[in-house]
Amino acid sequence: MLPALPAAWRRASPVWLAALAILGGCASRAPLPSPGSPPSRAPASDRDGPEAQVPPNLMQVPDAEPRLEPIRKGGPNKPYEALGQRYEPMTQDAPLAERGLASWYGRKFHGRPTSSGELYNMYAMTAAHATMPIPSYARVRNPANGREVIVRINDRGPFHPGRIVDLSYTAALKLDILRGVTPVEVERITYEDIRTGAWQRRDEGLRLAQARDGRSGATPAPVAPPFGATTAAVPPSATSATTTATTTAPLLPQDLTPTPAAEAQTPPIAEGGAAPRAASRGFWVQLGAFSRMDGAEAFRQRLSQELDWLSPLLAIFKEAQTHRLQAGPYASREDARSAAERMRQALALTPMIVERR
Repeated sequence: MLPALPAAWRRASPVWLAALAILGGCASRAPLPSPGSPPSRAPASDRDGPEAQVPPNLMQVPDAEPRLEPIRKGGPNKPYEALGQRYEPMTQDAPLAERGLASWYGRKFHGRPTSSGELYNMYAMTAAHATMPIPSYARVRNPANGREVIVRINDRGPFHPGRIVDLSYTAALKLDILRGVTPVEVERITYEDIRTGAWQRRDEGLRLAQARDGRSGATPAPVAPPFGATTAAVPPSATSATTTATTTAPLLPQDLTPTPAAEAQTPPIAEGGAAPRAASRGFWVQLGAFSRMDGAEAFRQRLSQELDWLSPLLAIFKEAQTHRLQAGPYASREDARSAAERMRQALALTPMIVERR
């Protein structure tokens, strides 16, 4: 028989017993992940992770679909410092190919404003990049399993050595990298890729292979790039647009969003001895023809400053000795005519519609 407890202990024992019962119940009811569910991290207030209840069927969420969106002027594309390191975001439409580590961010930032001002949605197909223009689209590939996704860049980060992209929860899930930082390949999708539909083709390995072989030139990058990240880029061609926009950067109106089309059989030649670039089939709105490239480029920059929505559509093509500034392509003559009328009213000039076959 046990000795009798002191009176003070007897009075307190029901409280202690209740507390012990609660603690024991918590320890015995720890949830276990269901088979086939994404790996999760234990919720904690001081670290990131998935929500307690993750929506089903996230693997079926479609990738971001590239659109021609103006690169913002200033705002998230201004030079900035983070964790003592200075970054200079790209402000032109230029290709970029990188190899490095990818991470992801979840509920800790879910619903908070991103660098673009948009609210972060961990279940959308978005990502953060330190220097890519905002907004941009990028292809991210996990070389370990061959999976790839297309995401929309609308935030800045990550700011850890060796990491080159911070993915949304869903993008990381589809790439199977939720368990931690993982080596990936990242390629920016350019306006030319969107106009011609090249982003839909599975030929991204060529550019990445060229970047690894050192055949690509330099492009704007952080002043002090993160250790361990490999960056390669292709200089912009004559058809690349120097873009400006208002800080709100509205999406293109539906009637001015070109439909990607196939490449033309006889492409115009880019200026400066560069490799020929293809002009998409369809209808283009010609805004000017110049004997000198610098005249066409100066006019393109002026139009980009006056009409931010027009900037992603502009391209300069060299045909014989003439440099033609055109906007497009458009799927039909009627679409091109509607766009030309809007340009006429805004610019007080008379555009000409050109069909490329």
